[in-house]
Amino acid sequence: MSPRSASVNEELRRRSRERLLHATVELVGERGYEATTLGDIADRAGTARGLISYYFPGKRHLLQSAVHRLMHLTLEAALEREPRTEDGRERLARAVDAILGLARDRPRLMRTHMAGILQAEGFVRCSEQQRLAELLRETVVRYGSPDPDTDYPLLRALLMGAVVAVLLPGAPMPMARLRAELFQRYGLEWDLGVPPDGGPPGGTFPSPRQ
Repeated sequence: MSPRSASVNEELRRRSRERLLHATVELVGERGYEATTLGDIADRAGTARGLISYYFPGKRHLLQSAVHRLMHLTLEAALEREPRTEDGRERLARAVDAILGLARDRPRLMRTHMAGILQAEGFVRCSEQQRLAELLRETVVRYGSPDPDTDYPLLRALLMGAVVAVLLPGAPMPMARLRAELFQRYGLEWDLGVPPDGGPPGGTFPSPRQ
């Protein structure tokens, strides 16, 4: 049997890494961070335990990379879903709804992720985070930002703050209210994106554009 080519080996490594990221999202979402071991993740991914150390310097880094990948894929799917559009306002609305939707649909996972960022480990910069950043920056560009290098970090901070507010133990903010605040800040009509049932929770929104 001839040895595998470099491209085949690279593809196998990519798939192994993605299986680890996917398994991390699943297990932390099911069991929580402390109850999930690296051995559990390797078993779920069907890979050797040593591969985790090869790809990631630690469990927290692995979790942040896994959640950033999930956020990137979720945001990408929201932006590209049918009917596809180049309208910057619609794309920004979809981005807001996609990130808030993760807080709604995966509360344990997202709460764990945000707690890790706010603790000593801080914000991990990785390839998954860079892909997410590129999508968000492109979103503010299409929205019409004259200064995306300033407006992208602001949007990221506002979205992170909204996720924390939704998931705050004991005093969560209603998601519809947070969505309304973000939409009003950016002058977005309530019916853009994927509006929740019931209409806006008070306040006045711009009329839908003709």
